[in-house]
Amino acid sequence: MAEIVAGFSRRGPASEETLEAVHAALDELWTDAQFLSDLDRMAFTTAVIEASTNVIRHAQPDAGARLQLGVDVTVSAERLEARISEIGARRSDPAADDAEMPEPGAENESGWGLALIQALVTTVTFEREGDSNVWVLRRNASG
Repeated sequence: MAEIVAGFSRRGPASEETLEAVHAALDELWTDAQFLSDLDRMAFTTAVIEASTNVIRHAQPDAGARLQLGVDVTVSAERLEARISEIGARRSDPAADDAEMPEPGAENESGWGLALIQALVTTVTFEREGDSNVWVLRRNASG
């Protein structure tokens, strides 16, 4: 297993404020992982923010639960990985839906987030762990 050289964990309400904290943590992370290419950093950041935004916009809380967003990121010389958790969410599987990018010039871009994420990372998996739906994003480092 590759040595982890940088990472972070954030957890909070599924809200714009938590999303901003995740974005700030990603910005800080890259100071510890400057060996990664600009393309790797940009693509991975975009995928993590897109998946986190999907949690905020689309995850439904389970009965009586308070929906939270959890983001755990690790970086090694070979791979970037993010575990994005919909904590307290009703069971779902967005990966089961067809993921297609919209046609050029399409007016409605809703629903293309998974296709974008898949284009930016090496693998995307979606699993259920306890009371959480978990997105696992992995991108092989290009350098």
